[in-house]
Amino acid sequence: MDAGQKPDLRDALAAERTFLAWIRTGLALMGFGFVVARFGLFLQQLQVIEHAPPPPSYGLSLWFGTALMVLGVLVNLLSAWHHLRLIRELERGGPVAIRPSIQAIFIALFLALLGLAMASYLVSVHASANLHSENNEEKTMSATTTQGIIDKPSNHSVEQTVDKAKNVLQAKGVTLFALIDHSGEASKVGMKMPPTKLLLFGNPKAGTPLMLAAPSSAIDLPLKLLIWEDAQGKVWVSYNSPAYLQERHHLPPSLLQNIAVVETLATEVAK
Repeated sequence: MDAGQKPDLRDALAAERTFLAWIRTGLALMGFGFVVARFGLFLQQLQVIEHAPPPPSYGLSLWFGTALMVLGVLVNLLSAWHHLRLIRELERGGPVAIRPSIQAIFIALFLALLGLAMASYLVSVHASANLHSENNEEKTMSATTTQGIIDKPSNHSVEQTVDKAKNVLQAKGVTLFALIDHSGEASKVGMKMPPTKLLLFGNPKAGTPLMLAAPSSAIDLPLKLLIWEDAQGKVWVSYNSPAYLQERHHLPPSLLQNIAVVETLATEVAK
């Protein structure tokens, strides 16, 4: 455009369209930043609702989202300043310099770097979540704990597991005081129940010091192994956690080994 010539309407409209495009870009960045910032909080709330284990930290999503929103604000401010400067140059009728858009180049580079950072972050979170999930699955498959009761999955039927428990107790010189067949007793009264058997075992040399130190422990002695089948046909070996018994009856730590044998027996029986 020649010096002193008034700006053409098409130039003014083109400048306005460019300005509006930058405004839309700024708004999109702010909106997307808000979604990213809230994403971590959404995941945490979802896992709380589903009663999942404590989730890994998603705090970086707040910083990524905040960076995007700040960038959106800067885009709107810079585009307004650039639009006003361009309109003044058009009104003066002077030559308008054609140069690369520093604003666009800066935003492109910033978004590229932020995208790489977010991709690396998502990969690390995914790996951490997988490891967390695998650990939880392994713990679930190996043993689950509910109110002091530990459940270990058995690789055999209830009858086979009971026979194996008898053999292990005999080999270790542990007395089997009683074998209660709950499902068998249920069938005698015309009721159906999945195979469920309770073994009571122990050694007076180990149990007597426990009852002398804490008389209330007699209610949980002799030690017990519950071998049962769930509704899906899975067989479990259940027992009272030694740590739970110690806390319940305030047993001296020096006597914990007297009841810790139940864990070793349950693990061996469940193999």
